[in-house]
Amino acid sequence: MSHAAFHAMRSRRVRLAMVIFDCDGVLIDSESLCDRVVAAEVTSLGWAMTAEESGQNFLGLSFHDMCPLIEARIGRTLPDDWIAALTAKVAATMAEEVEMVTGARAVLEETTALGLSWRIASNSSHQEMAAKFGRTGMDDLVAGRLHSSEDMIALGRRGKPAPDLFLAAAGNVPPEACVVIEDSLHGVRAAQAAGMQCLGYSPHGDGAHLAAAGAVPFHDLMLLPPLFRTALEARQ
Repeated sequence: MSHAAFHAMRSRRVRLAMVIFDCDGVLIDSESLCDRVVAAEVTSLGWAMTAEESGQNFLGLSFHDMCPLIEARIGRTLPDDWIAALTAKVAATMAEEVEMVTGARAVLEETTALGLSWRIASNSSHQEMAAKFGRTGMDDLVAGRLHSSEDMIALGRRGKPAPDLFLAAAGNVPPEACVVIEDSLHGVRAAQAAGMQCLGYSPHGDGAHLAAAGAVPFHDLMLLPPLFRTALEARQ
């Protein structure tokens, strides 16, 4: 798996200039906590759901994009404040319990040391990300680099799997000069739609499902700095 990732970095046609990281499951180990809170809330609406089923149904989706799925299942419209209330509950849980993925801070610091620009693009809200990065002590490191699907929704655009969020995070950097780090199918599909190379983080499997969607799988977060270095050296 890592051999394919290094080959992909060596084979880039355009010099790497920007790395766009997903948040949940890549930098912050938050997905199981979020699944637990969402499952409880959805169950209270009449759709009985375990935390595992929440992950299966909603992994990688924003709360905004979850709403039509839930409404179709329960047969009624959700209250206007449902997303805000759920966001607050998830953020409170994150602020008390969440942990970073091992090595996340070192990877971000080493990416900076390589001279690469980087951003974090997440379907999570800014409120949730503030809780996650505050709890893990990385708020200083990520300040000014966070992009949320709620920014896109406010502009009439969409979060992942649409490309809007990644394109906004890249700013003036062309898509072909970017690489996205993702662990969900929706994220991989968003990267593909944006025209960006994607490395699929799969620490507990072979990443075949991510590869099928167009990502190049890798299994260890600490491989990222050597992968980025390989890309830079290949285009000198």
